[in-house]
Amino acid sequence: MNEQRQHAPATMVFNSFRGAVTAAVFLVSAGVLAGCGEKKAAPTGPPPPTPVTVVTVNPIDVPLTNEWVGTLDGYVNAQIQPQASGFLIKQDYKEGTPVAKGQVLFEIDPRPFQAALDQAKGQLEQAKGQVALAQAQLGLAVINVNRDTPLAQARAIAQSTLDNDTQQKAQSEASVKSAQASVTAAEAAVENAKLNLGFTYVRSLISGVAGQATTQVGNLVNGQSVLTSVSQLNPIKVYFSIGDAEYLTLINRAHQGGGDLLKATADVPLSLTLASGDPYPLKGRIAFVDRQMNPQTGAIRVAASFPNPGNVLRPGQFGRVKAETELRHGALVIPQVAVQEFQGTQQVFLAGADNKVHVATVKLGAQVGTNWVVDSGIAPGSKVITDNLQKLGEGAPVNPHEGPAVAPTTQATTSEGK
Repeated sequence: MNEQRQHAPATMVFNSFRGAVTAAVFLVSAGVLAGCGEKKAAPTGPPPPTPVTVVTVNPIDVPLTNEWVGTLDGYVNAQIQPQASGFLIKQDYKEGTPVAKGQVLFEIDPRPFQAALDQAKGQLEQAKGQVALAQAQLGLAVINVNRDTPLAQARAIAQSTLDNDTQQKAQSEASVKSAQASVTAAEAAVENAKLNLGFTYVRSLISGVAGQATTQVGNLVNGQSVLTSVSQLNPIKVYFSIGDAEYLTLINRAHQGGGDLLKATADVPLSLTLASGDPYPLKGRIAFVDRQMNPQTGAIRVAASFPNPGNVLRPGQFGRVKAETELRHGALVIPQVAVQEFQGTQQVFLAGADNKVHVATVKLGAQVGTNWVVDSGIAPGSKVITDNLQKLGEGAPVNPHEGPAVAPTTQATTSEGK
């Protein structure tokens, strides 16, 4: 009996706890059911218009350009070779520096040539002495003839004596002429010896930048030896090759200005992009066109001339030459971001007057920076959509707002010249 009394309070507590848990579970279940009953149905109806940016396509004038890879070279390249043979004794210039026309670059041992000059001068003096002797003999012969002529006429002396005097005079005249010829030859020998002595100073024949010396001091050189090279770098040439069609396009572009291709500096302006991607600030002109097309490549070689103050550009560099070949009037230009590729065709989304999307298939022409020239597929005044393209489709409602128009001064690059 006492045991039952001791367990009674514990049983009552447990029953109370179980009842509380049951009540809580009931309340939670009731709340969930109530919440489910209050859930509303999703609204139905058309989606709101998508906000988009549009560009109105208006006809503009676009200059079209072609671009070619070019190699830079000196405007004039001169190989410096000696005209005298001998040992190289001195180098008078610093490699890689500008040199002037006539500047001494190398010196060859002059002693053999100085000796030859001295010998030629001595022979000249001997020849002059022979002339003086012959002239003296001629003078004596003239005196004898003048003296014996009246005596022979008066038969005071034999006629044979006068004949001998006359013959002696003729021989003296011939001796004078021979001696004078020897003097002329001796003078020429002296001038030749002076030239040879002067050739021991190897000079630059043009003004430009002298390259590395290919022969060192102490070497024996001759007329076949190449000592160095000098290149005229201002202006500088850029050689590139263009196709037949591109060449004809350039010719037509020059003729439009009423000029010749080689003289149409303003009609066919040339620009140069360096290997670093930086544009060269000075414009060039066409300086040379080869006489024929290469039958193997179907291209013709062209040389452009660019001003090069400070000799910044050097032979052997590469660059891209760009020439304006056509000015297309009334071209339709659209942003590149507006073009979508679909199964090999290019499409654009147009915002119609009803603010709905219309898909247009276009044919693209030249690239204009970040834009494209459209050859066909859209009409002037069309509103081309440039953003939110992934959300759009045929007939989708849009809320268009005008974006910046394409600049009319942008230059286009045709794909033919690449």
